[in-house]
Amino acid sequence: MTPFLTPRLAVSAMFFLNGALFGIWASRIPTIKDSLTLSHGQLGLCLLFMSLGAMVAFPVAGHLTDRKGAATVTKLLAVLYAVGLLLLPLAGNMPMLMLLIVFFGATHGGMDVAMNAWGADVERKMGKPIMTSFHAMFSLGAGLGAGSGYLALSVSMPVLTHFALAGTITTVACFALARAPWKDTPGAAGGAGPVFAFPKGALVLVGFVAFCSSIGEGAMADWSAVYLTGPADVSQQMAALGYASFSVTMVAMRLIGDRVIQAFGSVATARFGGLSAACGAALVASVPAFGPALAGFALMGVGYAVVVPLAFSRAANDPNTAPGRAIASVATLGYGGTLLGPAIIGFVAELTSLRVSFALLAVLALTLSSLAGVLRVRD
Repeated sequence: MTPFLTPRLAVSAMFFLNGALFGIWASRIPTIKDSLTLSHGQLGLCLLFMSLGAMVAFPVAGHLTDRKGAATVTKLLAVLYAVGLLLLPLAGNMPMLMLLIVFFGATHGGMDVAMNAWGADVERKMGKPIMTSFHAMFSLGAGLGAGSGYLALSVSMPVLTHFALAGTITTVACFALARAPWKDTPGAAGGAGPVFAFPKGALVLVGFVAFCSSIGEGAMADWSAVYLTGPADVSQQMAALGYASFSVTMVAMRLIGDRVIQAFGSVATARFGGLSAACGAALVASVPAFGPALAGFALMGVGYAVVVPLAFSRAANDPNTAPGRAIASVATLGYGGTLLGPAIIGFVAELTSLRVSFALLAVLALTLSSLAGVLRVRD
């Protein structure tokens, strides 16, 4: 086995793949929305079905991970996730899109839980904090996936062709990097417990902080391009840069996140993150123009970058719950925001406007900042 094919690289490749496939999808949402003549509310309803698929998959994936092993479940769901991406452009109407997006959401969400559990296993084996760097790979993948949408639109590439080329190449490359020897330990985290895990005690607030962050991440993935083609009035090609700008700053912050946390502590870092995200969302809501919107998206990327990794680290060190089950329970609430967020944004936009939707994100970011103290890890 090639020496550079390490367990850390394998987990990083899976995080990258999860983000890339999501970014590819996010970059073409305006095109799919227009091709099916969906309103903001109808698109929000479709994204809600994606949320429902993921919400069911979170605890099931956590249960399977404890029973079968995190690496095994991660790779299986990664293949199904790639298939789900290829199916989305085949939807010829809204009901078909709703059906296909349930599968896409379930495989995306399930893989998310499994790869985080795998990452926590590798982190414990290495004996140092590396979770933020894994999440950086997710953001890098999401940004490059979104960037592929810009390139595809620049040459008028059909959505199906784009998804097939970008999705297949990325999946094959990431699996080639994920071949490091790794021995799963099924059952070690309590696989005999209940399938559906929901946070209890202090983990409820930890999950809520993750929810406030994740709802912003989800909204950026699915609505940044729509905002730029709407209130900001730019072309679909330029709008694809919106999520890319968010992802680039998130990657940068996550790459240095471990050092920032060591220097300032988890609470101060999360509190700053909430304030940065709030300022960015407020800028987007108040100034509907391309330049200010990109700047706002960038601030949101910096702000949200370390919150979810900190929430998982806090969960993994909970004194009352086994690490695997704690991560799955926080993911159920926290990552629910990633998938419920787009639906909420759509419904609020339908009733008011997209600018009001981004103002709501600013309020939630301030709430996140005020609750940052729950992320403190106690010995």
